[in-house]
Amino acid sequence: MSQAAPVLSAETLTPRAVRPRLSMWAIWNMCVGFFGIQIGFGLQNANTSRIFQTLGAEIDSLAILWIAAPVTGLLVQPIIGHFSDKTWGGLGRRRPYFLVGALLTSAALVLMPNSPTLWFAAAMLWIMDASINITMEPFRAFVGDNLPEEQRTTGYAMQSFFIGAGAVFASVLPWLLSNVFNLASTAAEGAVPLSVKVAFYIGAAGLLGAVLWTVFTTKEYSPAQVAAFDGAAENDPVPTSPQRDAGLYGLGGLTFLGLGVAIAAVVFAAGWEKELYILAGALALFGALQLAVAAFRRAARTNGLTEILDDIFAMPDTMKGLAVVQFFSWFALFAMWIYTTATVTSVHYGSSDPTSAAYNAGADWVGMLFGVYNGVAALAAFLIPVLARRTGRRGAHAINLVLGGFSLIGLTLIRDPALLWLPMIGVGFAWASILSMPYAILAGALPGRKMGVYMGVFNIFIVVPQLLAATILGLILRHLFEGQALYALIIGGISFFIAAVSALFVREHRA
Repeated sequence: MSQAAPVLSAETLTPRAVRPRLSMWAIWNMCVGFFGIQIGFGLQNANTSRIFQTLGAEIDSLAILWIAAPVTGLLVQPIIGHFSDKTWGGLGRRRPYFLVGALLTSAALVLMPNSPTLWFAAAMLWIMDASINITMEPFRAFVGDNLPEEQRTTGYAMQSFFIGAGAVFASVLPWLLSNVFNLASTAAEGAVPLSVKVAFYIGAAGLLGAVLWTVFTTKEYSPAQVAAFDGAAENDPVPTSPQRDAGLYGLGGLTFLGLGVAIAAVVFAAGWEKELYILAGALALFGALQLAVAAFRRAARTNGLTEILDDIFAMPDTMKGLAVVQFFSWFALFAMWIYTTATVTSVHYGSSDPTSAAYNAGADWVGMLFGVYNGVAALAAFLIPVLARRTGRRGAHAINLVLGGFSLIGLTLIRDPALLWLPMIGVGFAWASILSMPYAILAGALPGRKMGVYMGVFNIFIVVPQLLAATILGLILRHLFEGQALYALIIGGISFFIAAVSALFVREHRA
């Protein structure tokens, strides 16, 4: 079987060693696991709101129920990245996390559509997302570990291809099972249709099989080899993360803790919606973590928490610029994932009743639409590197984000549901670019020995906008737009435009 990384002894590597170029087949094997990850992620994105509404959730409570995904990623990915940087054993550095996460996610996929209550389903989403994050975060670092700079755009584009292909498979499964294999797409009130259940079972098997393919067909460079590769860089972008002193951590901790408490007090006194407590809690938690690090610093103690926070405050300029791009990109995506089903079923199919045939026909069509944009993303993954060679990575990313913005707004303007696939083409280009360009730009600005933790920290700038969307989108729709879900898609389109402009100002690291 082809190996992702050739076997090189640490003794033969000089301080000027560079990562060898890998064959396309080796890059293919490295990325196959993402096909399985995206099956799970795609089933979650296309069907979770449907399951929640089936179990009795109201439209304006969907965002708060989705809070599991961003909160879990915020906590899990930096931790997994930190520990995967320090792991080395029989399965290597990243692959143990691929395997454990895949096993847990597969189990959650089986349980999710069998949820007896709404809160059980919310708990299953939490577990599923934690498990997906355990598997997914090291995959981002995997490409940076194994590929030289000139192949990283190709590597992340290959990941985008498998993400698109896996999402297509996941998105169309319920529709295929109900329309081709005649499995029931409707069920009694409070029950998930059989077509959705079987789709989740198939997804569990597909996820596990794809991840096992990568685990057993690839190898990894040892810590000594990665250190030698790092030594080859004339300008290591982050030689070491400087320690922030206890005083600054203490001041920052008190500031964020006080801000969180103040917001919670105002929300309580004014009787505002409880979703805002989540924002207050997130700020207070970040403050508490900084206070803990301040205490560890005064005691001259170093641990995983102190290292992760030091890394956060020492992130390179390239990463800071990309943080803004990621914030607005993922705010738009989260708006789309939460509210497309509610928009299409209510506006285009005229029903908000999860037990009705019209609602379920609309929900099935959303699955197909998600399949379209993911299918386009799989194909666009091969075109984006070509565009990047002509316009640069930043320019290519900006162009694709603009396409995404026009497309989300277009979903609200088209009234014939049969034509909704057209704007999904632009969404597909934006999605493929979001999954590849930021990581290709970022990988060149990171040292190999910290690739995992920084890829995990980078996820914060995906999670924070999701957390914000989950706490305020429902409130905005309720108070400003009479609960009409389509306005969430318009807000998402505007957010894509802001991300596109921000991409042009990112500073790229040049070794």
